[in-house]
Amino acid sequence: MDAELHVKEVAEQGYTIVEDAIEPALIDELNDSLGRLERFFDVQPSPNSFEGHKTLRLYNLLAFDEVWRKVPVHESVLPVVDRVLDPGCLISSVSSINILPGEIAQPIHADDQLIPIPKPHPPTVCNSMWALTDFTEANGATRLVPGSHLWDHSPDYGKPYDSIPAEMPKGSVLIWHGSLWHGGGANDADAPRIGIAMNYCAGYIRQQENQQLGLTPETVRQFEPRLRQLVGYGTYNMLIGHINKHTPEQLLLGDNDNAMVWDGI
Repeated sequence: MDAELHVKEVAEQGYTIVEDAIEPALIDELNDSLGRLERFFDVQPSPNSFEGHKTLRLYNLLAFDEVWRKVPVHESVLPVVDRVLDPGCLISSVSSINILPGEIAQPIHADDQLIPIPKPHPPTVCNSMWALTDFTEANGATRLVPGSHLWDHSPDYGKPYDSIPAEMPKGSVLIWHGSLWHGGGANDADAPRIGIAMNYCAGYIRQQENQQLGLTPETVRQFEPRLRQLVGYGTYNMLIGHINKHTPEQLLLGDNDNAMVWDGI
């Protein structure tokens, strides 16, 4: 994978697609796990236009099954995100989006439009969509407005905009700048369109899902070191997020501490 090429595409057009990014065996594991979780929690559509009246969503996936630990740190995705944001980035949210037949298109939006800073701006959010099924225009592939991440405003919610479908085969990953205008497509096919929204934010931005309360210390203790950092158990630039000069990892898990930015000055 040419990470720099994908980073360049994100900078220029607001998105990139990494085809054949995820190994088939992992895709099968994720689909199996998601099916079990949807049945266990009896997941139902939400009564709002954003989440979708015929879309199943499940949040906080890292809390439910070990296989989801492979998603945030995957070698086909994280190197691109690290370059779009920086290696101090955090997991913002890990959720599933199962668009059922008959769903209408989601309103066009930007993932960072609730962050009150002028646009355009450097990326504060970098999100990805894992295709657990083929994504086609007919079954609800994500709709994109290329280049919109460079505009000086966000879309008006509910207003129609010209867009293109991010069609991609199963196992591909769509990665985009948080300012890019986009939305889920309408599913006019006869089978679900299943994707995983693996979302990241800069280390100085508040996460969409509160990872520190959503995951127990016992769960995080089993994570590999990079995944612990991604959920927020470290500090950003050796300062932001510390607790009395200690990282959350040190206080909650008893692991070795990291130096503070002013140490040795």
